[in-house]
Amino acid sequence: MGWELLLLAALGGALIGLLLTLFGGGGSVLATPWLIYVVGVADIHAAIGTSAAAVAVNAATGLAAQARAGRVKWPCAITFGIAGLAGSLAGAQLARQVDGQALLGWFALAMIAIAVSMLLPKRDAGDPSVRLTPPMVLKLAPVGLIAGLAAGFFGIGGGFLIAPGLMASTGMTLANASASSLLSVTLFGGATSLSYAASGQLIWPLFGALVAGGGVGTLAALPLARRLEGRAQLARSIFAVMVIAVALFILLDG
Repeated sequence: MGWELLLLAALGGALIGLLLTLFGGGGSVLATPWLIYVVGVADIHAAIGTSAAAVAVNAATGLAAQARAGRVKWPCAITFGIAGLAGSLAGAQLARQVDGQALLGWFALAMIAIAVSMLLPKRDAGDPSVRLTPPMVLKLAPVGLIAGLAAGFFGIGGGFLIAPGLMASTGMTLANASASSLLSVTLFGGATSLSYAASGQLIWPLFGALVAGGGVGTLAALPLARRLEGRAQLARSIFAVMVIAVALFILLDG
């Protein structure tokens, strides 16, 4: 593999790291299209598996930072993540049986759903001191299973489903849900990528380049995030429109 392709992958990782830091969930959905259309990965399943691995690493890094800040509601996050782990493995197994081009079309539809969720106004009302209870477990488990299934099938982090699912099931705040969702994103992405890796459908050099670029993009985004604080929703909307445009391109190209 030439250095040019690794450089392109690193540039994509930097862009995704930048977007993830600025806008949170949704940024990683561009990883697979970048590998296919910019880097030139012909195997769609390999592109999905490789991007899922990079998403898992990025999420784990974010989880560590959020844990230090005390925002992760661990009992709720663990319950949701364990339930979704089985779903993500099943989703990845199912996706590997689907024709690559058809899977890419489904992926584009998922991109549109993610973008629409980003355009919706976010409420932050909730209980910052929420604690896990038995009735909550009965709500968290099925929602986690569905989110994991979607994450595994599409090879995405699934944060756009996880954070709202945590809020609806537990009543926690948006800040706690966004932080707690990173545990599930890490687990789902890791399980999905391992499933693809077991079939030889994970391109390790590109994975390394994505992760390295993601670290640079995250650092570059920190000063930008402060400047965008007053215009966060406008910037988020512009990004969502960009995701929809990429999804439409994928659908028309297919």
